[in-house]
Amino acid sequence: MPSFKRLVRGFRAIFGIARPDDAWARARLRPSEFALYRRLDPRDREHAVLVAKELVRRYPDAPPEAVRAALLHDVGKAVRPYRAVERILTALLEPWAPEVPARPLDPGWRGAWQVRRHHPEYAAELIEDPRVAGIVRDHHRGVGVWARRLREIDEGF
Repeated sequence: MPSFKRLVRGFRAIFGIARPDDAWARARLRPSEFALYRRLDPRDREHAVLVAKELVRRYPDAPPEAVRAALLHDVGKAVRPYRAVERILTALLEPWAPEVPARPLDPGWRGAWQVRRHHPEYAAELIEDPRVAGIVRDHHRGVGVWARRLREIDEGF
């Protein structure tokens, strides 16, 4: 079940009050990665920076690819328009979510479920660095040290 914090973030997205620290992200991402990051809506960028900063706070020895993965972990949500109402409802209804394949990516509610379920895979396909892509792809499953740490932090936001 989604946390209260996640629901508040969803409503913040509706009202457009997210304030991402894009300068902090730009200083840590490669140019092609920053272009991907900029495809995210402001709420997702704000979330990505919060997750990345928390990763650095908890693990000052985090390698650059882990920090970059934290900044890009939700970039798969930008493969299609993913409206705030879709985000909120798919989060609330996740326990009853239908199983949906990753491809083909469909429009409408089926596509919203696909983005919810498969955004790590979509993101990994867009990221050039295989180390960063691997952490992003595996962060929901918690496979690997940095993917597991990213998941733990992401779930707290």
